[in-house]
Formats: sequence, C-alpha cells, structure tokens
Amino acid sequence: MPRMNPSFAVYQGMKHAGINFVTSVPCVNLQELLALVGGDPDIIHLPVTREEEGVGICAGAWMGGRRPALLMQNSGLGNCINALASLDMLYAVPLLMIISHRGGAGEPIIGQVPMGQLTVPLLDAMNISHCSPNPDGAEETVARAWEWAAKERKPAAVLLDLDFWRTK
Repeated sequence: MPRMNPSFAVYQGMKHAGINFVTSVPCVNLQELLALVGGDPDIIHLPVTREEEGVGICAGAWMGGRRPALLMQNSGLGNCINALASLDMLYAVPLLMIISHRGGAGEPIIGQVPMGQLTVPLLDAMNISHCSPNPDGAEETVARAWEWAAKERKPAAVLLDLDFWRTK
C-alpha cells in the first residue's frame, strides 16, 4: 500500500485544524508544503527572515483572531526560544510549529547534527508538547497538535525527521 504524500498529509492536518495564518522560513524538506500553503486562498502565508520574527507575527495574528502556524527547520528553534518563552508562553498564545527535524539518523550534513540532538531536549526543557508522526498518521496528528496548543494556550511542535519525507 503506498504511503500518503507527506507534505499533503501535513497540509490536510493544518486545514482540518483551521490553520489560516502561516509564517515560514525556507527549508528544502518543507518546500512542497510551503507551495501548498502559499497556493491556498484561505491561508495568509507570510515568509519571514528569522524564526523569532515568525513567532512574534504569529502572536499578533492570534490576537487578531487567526489560527497561526510557524513552519521551520529545527535549527531555527534555537533562534526563537526567547520569543517562545517571553511572548507565547508568558501571554498564553497558542502556536502550531511544524518543524523539519534535521540532524538525526541518515543526516548527510554534519552541521545539522548538534541541533538535531538538542531539539527534543530543548522542547522538553520548555515544556512544549511535541510529536513525530509518520506520513500515514500526520493529518490526524497535526490537527491534534493544534487542538492541544489551543486548549493549553501554548506552543506545540510537530517534528518531521528525514524518514518522514522519504516515500516508499
């Protein structure tokens, strides 16, 4: 049985969650998802230059009645820790983070490995809920991650490792 297209599964999960505002930082693994989001007339998509900029803009979108998501690579998690803690967590702003998790098994770029190893411990230290679905479960998992973020009024992360993007 063929696997569901990974990018489309994440996109469908975002749609089912009612995500209607997205900021993003480019990542090769997210390029197809970014195209889906960018082509959707029901989603405002704002590419940003840095991840913490995306956190702040998403917080403003939430305060303006939107359901925000930030699409980024895990290397950017380090860039936005302060914004997540002193803005989203302090003021109870929900945020769905879709994170391309580089640096794990099979990573061809050695510079991705240190942050790859630190991603989960950093999320745990910040008490940010996270999950790592497979493509077949991604749609439901992404939608649930938003529901959790909205209920708890804090960020939630969906980590998508290299194996997630490989179709069999």
